[in-house]
Amino acid sequence: MAIAISQDAFDAMVRENMDDLGMDPDEALADAVEALTLQGADLSGIIKRVPGEAAEVEVSPVVRVLDELKASPSAGGGSGEDLDRFVSLLDELRGLCVSGVGSENAAIAVRNGGVEALVALCGSARVEEERLLASALKALSSMIRDIGSTEKFRQKEGPKIVMDILRGGSKNPDLLDAGFSVVAAGSTGNEVVKESYMDLKVDELILQLMREKSNSDVQSLYEAVRVLLTPDDCRVVASQVYGYSRKFAEIGIAEVLVNALRDQVAPSSLPSACAALKAIAVNDEICRSISDNGGIDVLLQCIDEAGEQKNKVIAKSCCSLLSKLAASDANKSVILQRGGFDKFLKLTSIFSEDASIIQEVMSMMTVLTLRSPDNAARAMEVGYGTLAIQAMQRFPSSGQTQKQACLMIRNLVVRNPENRTILLNDGAEKLIRKAKMTHASCKDAATAALRDLGLDNYNA
Repeated sequence: MAIAISQDAFDAMVRENMDDLGMDPDEALADAVEALTLQGADLSGIIKRVPGEAAEVEVSPVVRVLDELKASPSAGGGSGEDLDRFVSLLDELRGLCVSGVGSENAAIAVRNGGVEALVALCGSARVEEERLLASALKALSSMIRDIGSTEKFRQKEGPKIVMDILRGGSKNPDLLDAGFSVVAAGSTGNEVVKESYMDLKVDELILQLMREKSNSDVQSLYEAVRVLLTPDDCRVVASQVYGYSRKFAEIGIAEVLVNALRDQVAPSSLPSACAALKAIAVNDEICRSISDNGGIDVLLQCIDEAGEQKNKVIAKSCCSLLSKLAASDANKSVILQRGGFDKFLKLTSIFSEDASIIQEVMSMMTVLTLRSPDNAARAMEVGYGTLAIQAMQRFPSSGQTQKQACLMIRNLVVRNPENRTILLNDGAEKLIRKAKMTHASCKDAATAALRDLGLDNYNA
């Protein structure tokens, strides 16, 4: 844990450097920052200033806005003019926390009681004051960025307050978007906050809201699902999110997401919806149920459309989700029967200069050919061996592309010895050895590919 230090203590150290050690102001400030950093002090949110003279009266804009918010009477009982001023301050605070120096401003806001102040405001405002609540929630989500801020949010009963607002404002898309932005921000990296939301039955609320077509483009709703189901708290040895994913699937959220992808989601929200569905697909049963509900057909259609529109963000999102679904052997057959191999290869020709798309397709083919010699034979037949060779030639500096090509080559040859000669004649050995020498991240994958190609000196 980092050592805590107050703004007053920091200012005193800078002043001591000037008064006792004779340093000039800039040197005194730099020395204090360096010394405290070496000691392991947490300087996030500390305003790094030289106390005295003009700097003494200089106030951070974040602190100024927070002070005005705290000094203002409750917006709920004020006039329309008071409400406008309150909302304006909240919007200004959010703007400061998402600006170019937003990370530092957010830390300053957290250190100066911003999380507590905004949670209290959300708890005291009436549900009918949707404009005020939406601005407060947006400002709150902009400053919650680390475990310290999520813990402050939890300790002030933030999850319960936000859930109450979401239940009461379920007809307002702007309020829902702001509220679920806080759900996502507050749950990021904090297993206890995720558990709090699950205890408050956030899954049932999400299902209810997703069933209403008017909410299909509330992007933060999908982002909240993804975050709630991501095991990202480094303090926890065994996360509970796997169980949460199963529960989301059991009550029908996976099915509703497939329907949303089919009929409702705008292109801007589609990648987030794919990421949410991917987070739910944690076992073979769920992956098969998604396919049974038409999920694979929908994704293949989205991939076709993404190629036509040259939308690489959607293409990558759909390929990533299909890779997850293809972990089910039953789904591999569905993808093959629906012409998936040809569709993916066509996608690589459209985005031939984009290494990230090539990587996603090769990753997906690696899964589709795993333990499946028939799929490996089909993949070689339509041109995936050539794709691997061309990708390694075209993107020699991309370690991830080189590694993914090696992994795919392994699966193309490990149970299909007839494919080894083809790839070796195309120059696979030279390319793989070069990747092994150039990229440390490729060493294991390249060694395994050389071994499965039947080369005796694969360790050389």
